[in-house]
Amino acid sequence: RIFCVKVGHLRQMAELPEALAHRFFALRHGRSEANVAGIISSDPEVSTRTHGLAPEGKRQADQAGKALADAIAAGSQPSTPPGVAIISSDFLRAKETAVAVAGALADADVKLFGEAVQFDVRLRERYFGDFNGTIDSNYQLVWACDTEDSSHTEYGVESVDDVRKRVIGLVVEMDNMLPEGWWCILVAHGDVLQIMQTAFARMDARRHRELPHLETATLRELQLEIVACIST
Repeated sequence: RIFCVKVGHLRQMAELPEALAHRFFALRHGRSEANVAGIISSDPEVSTRTHGLAPEGKRQADQAGKALADAIAAGSQPSTPPGVAIISSDFLRAKETAVAVAGALADADVKLFGEAVQFDVRLRERYFGDFNGTIDSNYQLVWACDTEDSSHTEYGVESVDDVRKRVIGLVVEMDNMLPEGWWCILVAHGDVLQIMQTAFARMDARRHRELPHLETATLRELQLEIVACIST
């Protein structure tokens, strides 16, 4: 897709390059124990060890992996990749999802990059500060602040701008690293993937909640908007 962007409102935000050489996909983790409990789990000291997948989430992860493997085997995608890289948050719920998907691809003889799954802290959940461990309705308080200021750290949260910067860094790094034609699956969390999508869409990151919500264990290709012209 091609569009014309005015630089002003995006000037301070991290941006992806004009083009990417590889296809990127977002995969949200399966339904987790924290989802079931209705709590916010964003502290690495806790979330890397606990709040893994609930039974439903394990089924979702298995199904997501099988669906992807079947699609590749059937050649139902526009191009069949020579291999797939799976990069995941090291939070337990994402890790378990990524491992399940990698297992399904390996069973289908799809070539995987590196040691099947690469774990990267840049895909960790956004840190929710004072609200960590509290009821998940508190997300709404943070998101209300996001719409006003993508650099805010109210309630001790990680800013939208900082999340966007770290995930863009990872995408660019993988785009430069992967062999030609490979796909890259990014396994992460709700807010992180919503914010990542604003970078691909070249949107003001304050609007991340306007994008279609990624349900648990949902795979979505990240389509990069092409900059056709720029005015200042």
